[in-house]
Amino acid sequence: MPDYRVQLDLYAGPLDLLLYLVRRSELDVLELQIARITSQFVEFLEVLEFLDLDQVGEFLVTAGTLLEIKSRLVLPQPEEEAEAEIEDEPRGDLIQRLLEYKRFKEAAIALEERAALWQDRFPRLSDERPRQEKDPAADRIRQVELWDLVGALARVLRTRTIEREHSVRHEEEPIAAHVARIAARVRAEGRMPFSAFFDGTNRRGRIVAIFLAVLELLRHHAFRAEQPVDGGEIWVMPPLPGCERSPLDDGPADK
Repeated sequence: MPDYRVQLDLYAGPLDLLLYLVRRSELDVLELQIARITSQFVEFLEVLEFLDLDQVGEFLVTAGTLLEIKSRLVLPQPEEEAEAEIEDEPRGDLIQRLLEYKRFKEAAIALEERAALWQDRFPRLSDERPRQEKDPAADRIRQVELWDLVGALARVLRTRTIEREHSVRHEEEPIAAHVARIAARVRAEGRMPFSAFFDGTNRRGRIVAIFLAVLELLRHHAFRAEQPVDGGEIWVMPPLPGCERSPLDDGPADK
Protein backbone atom coordinates (compact mmCIF):
# COMPACT_ATOMS: atom_id res chain seq x y z
CA MET A 1 0.00 0.00 0.00
CA PRO A 2 1.49 3.42 -0.91
CA ASP A 3 2.26 5.91 1.85
CA TYR A 4 -0.61 8.18 2.87
CA ARG A 5 0.47 11.66 1.82
CA VAL A 6 -1.37 14.97 1.76
CA GLN A 7 -0.55 17.34 -1.08
CA LEU A 8 -1.47 20.97 -0.41
CA ASP A 9 0.02 23.55 -2.76
CA LEU A 10 -1.31 26.45 -0.71
CA TYR A 11 1.37 25.90 1.94
CA ALA A 12 3.81 28.61 0.87
CA GLY A 13 6.68 27.13 2.86
CA PRO A 14 8.63 27.66 6.08
CA LEU A 15 9.41 31.34 5.41
CA ASP A 16 5.69 32.06 5.14
CA LEU A 17 5.13 30.38 8.51
CA LEU A 18 8.02 32.31 10.06
CA LEU A 19 6.65 35.60 8.76
CA TYR A 20 3.22 34.72 10.15
CA LEU A 21 4.71 33.98 13.60
CA VAL A 22 6.65 37.26 13.56
CA ARG A 23 3.52 39.26 12.65
CA ARG A 24 1.39 37.40 15.22
CA SER A 25 3.93 38.24 17.92
CA GLU A 26 3.94 41.89 16.77
CA LEU A 27 7.70 41.78 16.24
CA ASP A 28 9.97 43.36 13.67
CA VAL A 29 11.80 40.88 11.48
CA LEU A 30 15.11 42.38 12.62
CA GLU A 31 14.08 41.71 16.24
CA LEU A 32 13.60 37.99 15.64
CA GLN A 33 13.28 36.35 19.06
CA ILE A 34 14.78 32.96 18.27
CA ALA A 35 13.75 31.10 21.43
CA ARG A 36 10.12 32.22 21.22
CA ILE A 37 9.77 31.75 17.46
CA THR A 38 11.50 28.35 17.54
CA SER A 39 9.07 26.88 20.09
CA GLN A 40 6.08 28.18 18.12
CA PHE A 41 7.53 26.91 14.83
CA VAL A 42 8.03 23.42 16.30
CA GLU A 43 4.40 23.37 17.47
CA PHE A 44 3.21 24.07 13.92
CA LEU A 45 5.70 21.54 12.56
CA GLU A 46 4.09 18.82 14.69
CA VAL A 47 0.74 19.52 13.01
CA LEU A 48 2.31 19.49 9.54
CA GLU A 49 3.91 16.12 10.34
CA PHE A 50 0.50 14.90 11.50
CA LEU A 51 -0.96 15.95 8.14
CA ASP A 52 2.04 14.25 6.49
CA LEU A 53 2.57 16.94 3.87
CA ASP A 54 4.90 16.37 0.94
CA GLN A 55 6.60 19.69 1.74
CA VAL A 56 7.29 18.93 5.41
CA GLY A 57 10.98 18.30 4.67
CA GLU A 58 11.49 22.03 3.99
CA PHE A 59 10.02 22.84 7.40
CA LEU A 60 12.31 20.29 9.09
CA VAL A 61 15.36 21.99 7.57
CA THR A 62 14.23 25.40 8.83
CA ALA A 63 13.41 23.95 12.27
CA GLY A 64 16.95 22.54 12.41
CA THR A 65 18.37 25.96 11.54
CA LEU A 66 16.30 27.63 14.27
CA LEU A 67 17.38 25.06 16.85
CA GLU A 68 21.04 25.55 15.87
CA ILE A 69 20.72 29.33 16.24
CA LYS A 70 18.93 28.90 19.58
CA SER A 71 21.69 26.62 20.90
CA ARG A 72 24.34 29.18 19.88
CA LEU A 73 22.53 31.98 21.67
CA VAL A 74 22.24 30.11 24.99
CA LEU A 75 25.97 29.31 25.10
CA PRO A 76 28.15 31.82 27.01
CA GLN A 77 30.06 34.12 24.67
CA PRO A 78 32.89 36.63 25.10
CA GLU A 79 31.69 40.24 25.27
CA GLU A 80 33.45 41.22 22.05
CA GLU A 81 31.51 38.54 20.13
CA ALA A 82 28.09 39.27 21.60
CA GLU A 83 27.46 42.35 19.47
CA ALA A 84 28.55 40.63 16.26
CA GLU A 85 26.28 37.63 16.88
CA ILE A 86 23.25 39.27 15.24
CA GLU A 87 25.12 39.44 11.94
CA ASP A 88 26.61 35.96 12.28
CA GLU A 89 25.52 33.00 10.22
CA PRO A 90 23.07 31.34 10.20
CA ARG A 91 20.91 33.89 12.08
CA GLY A 92 21.87 36.80 9.84
CA ASP A 93 21.26 34.70 6.73
CA LEU A 94 17.83 33.64 7.99
CA ILE A 95 16.83 37.24 8.73
CA GLN A 96 17.97 38.36 5.28
CA ARG A 97 15.98 35.57 3.62
CA LEU A 98 12.93 36.48 5.70
CA LEU A 99 13.24 40.17 4.80
CA GLU A 100 13.55 39.30 1.11
CA TYR A 101 10.52 37.01 1.29
CA LYS A 102 8.56 39.73 3.11
CA ARG A 103 9.34 42.23 0.33
CA PHE A 104 8.30 39.82 -2.41
CA LYS A 105 5.09 38.90 -0.60
CA GLU A 106 4.13 42.54 -0.02
CA ALA A 107 4.87 43.30 -3.68
CA ALA A 108 2.74 40.35 -4.82
CA ILE A 109 -0.19 41.50 -2.66
CA ALA A 110 0.13 45.07 -4.00
CA LEU A 111 0.11 43.78 -7.59
CA GLU A 112 -2.95 41.61 -6.89
CA GLU A 113 -4.81 44.59 -5.41
CA ARG A 114 -3.86 46.80 -8.37
CA ALA A 115 -4.93 44.11 -10.85
CA ALA A 116 -8.29 43.78 -9.10
CA LEU A 117 -8.77 47.56 -9.22
CA TRP A 118 -7.99 47.75 -12.94
CA GLN A 119 -10.21 44.78 -13.68
CA ASP A 120 -13.12 46.66 -12.11
CA ARG A 121 -12.44 49.77 -14.22
CA PHE A 122 -11.68 48.32 -17.64
CA PRO A 123 -13.45 45.38 -19.27
CA ARG A 124 -11.14 42.70 -20.58
CA LEU A 125 -10.98 42.72 -24.38
CA SER A 126 -12.10 39.48 -25.97
CA ASP A 127 -9.60 37.46 -27.94
CA GLU A 128 -9.29 34.01 -29.38
CA ARG A 129 -6.64 32.78 -26.99
CA PRO A 130 -7.68 29.73 -24.95
CA ARG A 131 -8.64 30.51 -21.38
CA GLN A 132 -6.36 29.24 -18.69
CA GLU A 133 -8.02 27.65 -15.69
CA LYS A 134 -7.39 29.42 -12.41
CA ASP A 135 -4.90 27.75 -10.14
CA PRO A 136 -6.88 26.79 -7.01
CA ALA A 137 -3.69 27.10 -4.95
CA ALA A 138 -3.73 30.84 -5.65
CA ASP A 139 -6.97 31.30 -3.70
CA ARG A 140 -6.54 33.09 -0.40
CA ILE A 141 -8.55 32.37 2.72
CA ARG A 142 -10.03 35.69 3.75
CA GLN A 143 -10.37 37.01 7.28
CA VAL A 144 -8.65 33.93 8.74
CA GLU A 145 -5.25 32.89 7.43
CA LEU A 146 -4.27 29.35 6.62
CA TRP A 147 -1.82 29.29 9.51
CA ASP A 148 -4.62 30.34 11.88
CA LEU A 149 -6.45 27.16 10.84
CA VAL A 150 -3.34 25.05 11.32
CA GLY A 151 -2.97 26.56 14.79
CA ALA A 152 -6.62 25.77 15.53
CA LEU A 153 -6.03 22.17 14.45
CA ALA A 154 -3.07 22.03 16.85
CA ARG A 155 -5.38 23.02 19.71
CA VAL A 156 -7.87 20.33 18.65
CA LEU A 157 -5.15 17.67 18.63
CA ARG A 158 -3.99 18.66 22.12
CA THR A 159 -7.44 17.88 23.55
CA ARG A 160 -7.64 14.25 22.39
CA THR A 161 -5.68 11.05 22.09
CA ILE A 162 -5.15 10.24 18.43
CA GLU A 163 -5.25 6.64 17.26
CA ARG A 164 -1.81 5.71 15.95
CA GLU A 165 -2.17 2.82 13.53
CA HIS A 166 0.76 0.61 12.59
CA SER A 167 -0.71 0.14 9.11
CA VAL A 168 -2.04 3.18 7.28
CA ARG A 169 -5.77 3.04 6.80
CA HIS A 170 -7.27 5.31 4.17
CA GLU A 171 -10.32 7.31 5.15
CA GLU A 172 -13.34 5.35 3.94
CA GLU A 173 -15.46 8.43 3.29
CA PRO A 174 -14.32 10.70 0.44
CA ILE A 175 -13.46 14.31 1.22
CA ALA A 176 -16.36 15.45 -1.02
CA ALA A 177 -18.77 13.79 1.43
CA HIS A 178 -17.20 15.67 4.34
CA VAL A 179 -17.43 18.91 2.35
CA ALA A 180 -21.16 18.43 1.73
CA ARG A 181 -21.87 17.37 5.31
CA ILE A 182 -19.97 20.25 6.92
CA ALA A 183 -21.59 22.72 4.52
CA ALA A 184 -25.03 21.48 5.54
CA ARG A 185 -24.18 21.79 9.24
CA VAL A 186 -22.86 25.33 8.88
CA ARG A 187 -25.89 26.44 6.88
CA ALA A 188 -28.25 24.87 9.41
CA GLU A 189 -26.53 26.49 12.41
CA GLY A 190 -25.61 29.81 10.80
CA ARG A 191 -22.07 29.61 12.23
CA MET A 192 -20.08 26.82 13.83
CA PRO A 193 -16.84 26.60 15.80
CA PHE A 194 -13.99 24.95 13.91
CA SER A 195 -13.31 22.55 16.79
CA ALA A 196 -16.88 21.19 16.69
CA PHE A 197 -16.27 19.48 13.34
CA PHE A 198 -13.87 17.06 15.05
CA ASP A 199 -16.17 16.03 17.90
CA GLY A 200 -16.56 12.28 18.25
CA THR A 201 -13.47 11.25 16.30
CA ASN A 202 -9.86 10.55 17.17
CA ARG A 203 -8.81 8.74 13.99
CA ARG A 204 -6.03 10.44 12.11
CA GLY A 205 -7.45 9.79 8.63
CA ARG A 206 -10.83 11.27 9.49
CA ILE A 207 -9.33 14.33 11.21
CA VAL A 208 -7.17 15.07 8.16
CA ALA A 209 -10.16 14.63 5.83
CA ILE A 210 -12.30 17.03 7.90
CA PHE A 211 -9.50 19.62 7.95
CA LEU A 212 -9.14 19.42 4.16
CA ALA A 213 -12.92 19.68 3.76
CA VAL A 214 -13.00 22.92 5.75
CA LEU A 215 -10.20 24.31 3.58
CA GLU A 216 -12.16 23.32 0.47
CA LEU A 217 -15.25 25.22 1.66
CA LEU A 218 -13.25 28.35 2.48
CA ARG A 219 -11.18 28.35 -0.71
CA HIS A 220 -13.67 27.28 -3.36
CA HIS A 221 -17.22 27.75 -2.04
CA ALA A 222 -17.04 31.22 -0.48
CA PHE A 223 -17.64 29.99 3.06
CA ARG A 224 -16.21 32.47 5.55
CA ALA A 225 -14.17 32.20 8.74
CA GLU A 226 -13.43 34.65 11.51
CA GLN A 227 -11.37 34.58 14.69
CA PRO A 228 -12.67 37.21 17.15
CA VAL A 229 -9.75 36.68 19.53
CA ASP A 230 -6.17 35.94 18.45
CA GLY A 231 -5.43 32.31 19.28
CA GLY A 232 -9.08 31.71 20.12
CA GLU A 233 -11.85 29.74 18.47
CA ILE A 234 -12.35 30.07 14.72
CA TRP A 235 -15.95 30.34 13.53
CA VAL A 236 -17.00 29.08 10.11
CA MET A 237 -19.97 30.74 8.41
CA PRO A 238 -21.91 30.10 5.17
CA PRO A 239 -21.45 32.25 2.06
CA LEU A 240 -23.19 35.58 1.83
CA PRO A 241 -26.32 35.47 -0.37
CA GLY A 242 -25.37 35.12 -4.02
CA CYS A 243 -21.65 34.76 -3.29
CA GLU A 244 -21.12 31.00 -3.53
CA ARG A 245 -18.55 30.37 -6.25
CA SER A 246 -19.45 26.85 -7.35
CA PRO A 247 -22.34 24.39 -6.96
CA LEU A 248 -22.29 22.36 -3.78
CA ASP A 249 -24.44 19.30 -3.22
CA ASP A 250 -25.30 19.37 0.46
CA GLY A 251 -25.35 16.04 2.19
CA PRO A 252 -27.01 15.14 5.48
CA ALA A 253 -25.78 17.09 8.47
CA ASP A 254 -23.83 15.30 11.21
CA LYS A 255 -25.64 14.95 14.45
